[in-house]
Amino acid sequence: MNALFVVGIGGGNRDGMTQAAYEAISRADVIAGYKTYIDLVAPLFPQKEIYATGMMKEAERCRAALELARAGKNVALVCSGDAGVYGMASLVYEIAHDEKDEKESAQTESRKFPVQIEVIAGVTAALGGAALLGAPLSHDFCTISLSNLLTPQDIIEKRLRAAAQGDFCIALYNPQSRHRPDTLKNACRILMETLSPHTPCGWVRNVSRTGEESHICTLAKLSETDLDMFCTAFIGNTATRILEISGQKKLVTPRGYTK
Repeated sequence: MNALFVVGIGGGNRDGMTQAAYEAISRADVIAGYKTYIDLVAPLFPQKEIYATGMMKEAERCRAALELARAGKNVALVCSGDAGVYGMASLVYEIAHDEKDEKESAQTESRKFPVQIEVIAGVTAALGGAALLGAPLSHDFCTISLSNLLTPQDIIEKRLRAAAQGDFCIALYNPQSRHRPDTLKNACRILMETLSPHTPCGWVRNVSRTGEESHICTLAKLSETDLDMFCTAFIGNTATRILEISGQKKLVTPRGYTK
């Protein structure tokens, strides 16, 4: 049976990629994915066939990856970070299920090969970024994407308020873009309805890629910071502290072991 591997590539370089992810791509005949992510991994696998699409072509590339696998090839559909965290894993399963129902309802015979879908975990930005900052997610935490392309704005705001009221540590994905310049500022304003403006926070850019950087700040300062789609922002809970270790500031949320 042919395989469609939905692979989380972490930041995209070899050091930030799990061994399972590397091996899955090595076994594939074709690497499919968003062009930016393809550009990261293609140099590691120069002999592979490539299928790349641009922004907003998620469904198209998932359907193409399934068709390539049904045509007899092993395919690695690559995603940044983890394939199951804001990645393509759910969409692949949805499309495969819908196409199965369509085929069965039409009672058609197919000469295409059956496909085994396998999701390969990767290191998502919340985890990679947290490691750069220190240990901000050592207690209960949640991730929230601020992009309203697929999620209604009122739902995003509801989740922000619930996370703050629940005293969760928060990792914010897609904090800001050219078309959404005030997204992060508005999110911080909502969080400060509950949280102190002095809440320890941090942000990272280009985790495990060229230009990697990390910064620690307060929630008030974060609200004034210009980030982009390559950044992840972190908001601490009421126990989070900024600790100085060997001359470096670290963002740390105690688990409670010292009590």
